[in-house]
Amino acid sequence: MALRIVIGDVTIGIQGQDFSYIFSVGCGGMESLYKDGKEWLYRTPRPAFWRAVTDNDRGCGFAFRSAVWSAADRFVRCSRVEARMDGEEIAIPLAPANNKYTGKETCDRFEMIYTYETPTVPATEVTVTYTVETDGRIHVQAEYRGQQGLPELPVFGMRFIMPTLADKYIYKGLSGETYPDRKAGGIHGIYEVEGLPVTPYLVPQECGMHMDTEWVTVKRSTVLDNRNRHIEQSGLTFRAGSEINHSTFAFSCLPYTAEELENATHQEELPPERRTVLCIYGAVRGVGGIDSWGSDVEEQYRIPGNKDIEVEFIM
Repeated sequence: MALRIVIGDVTIGIQGQDFSYIFSVGCGGMESLYKDGKEWLYRTPRPAFWRAVTDNDRGCGFAFRSAVWSAADRFVRCSRVEARMDGEEIAIPLAPANNKYTGKETCDRFEMIYTYETPTVPATEVTVTYTVETDGRIHVQAEYRGQQGLPELPVFGMRFIMPTLADKYIYKGLSGETYPDRKAGGIHGIYEVEGLPVTPYLVPQECGMHMDTEWVTVKRSTVLDNRNRHIEQSGLTFRAGSEINHSTFAFSCLPYTAEELENATHQEELPPERRTVLCIYGAVRGVGGIDSWGSDVEEQYRIPGNKDIEVEFIM
């Protein structure tokens, strides 16, 4: 069954059997992901450059050296948008160019390409490509272009904020919380985590990372529409790689953004848990801890700002 394409003012809608998506020019990303009777997006997914600072980050001065990535994480802007139907580029949905469309257009493959510019000096770009297939699968590819003169990154990936709290998440990867320099003891398998646990450090900070993951499924049974009293639990799965490139990613699934964690100096200062913040990463900096405060992360666990990074997954 072909995809139905509805081209409106600054948005493009895609409809298929049991799913509908909206891509926005104004918001600079995917605006709606409706699947299995639920809306899965609360905010437009954006590139993620920052994770909450750890005690070790503060001690070795990393947070100061790489502070530009905190600003990039919040203020990255969409500078260019492209759309393609079956490989052929179409006009961006702005009047009068969109007046020629009838709302009955169809295709077998739809691509939406967003290019983001960072507020760094020097600036660099991130390209995020969404490819929608007729069965509803969305292949996401995010590419960071390395630039000489930029400091090391804490992370690089994509952030998805979901409207309500997840009941649990299930993933195939390493057991427990793992980081690039803290994963030797992880045992590969399929694990189920109830709720969205946050490690109870005295000072809230980065936590909950899972390395070398093949897939993760987030399960929710609540929605924002109070009229829907009886909602069945359903899940959204993120699978690493593509049809021909089977790889892994890192992810965290928490009730807070990095900014919310950093704004709290004690656990009781954290805001009420309302959303699910799922981050899919192609690169993660280690956490160090060699002598707790003074030493930096070992070089092989750092993310140079001058090297290209890519993360690819299907949802």
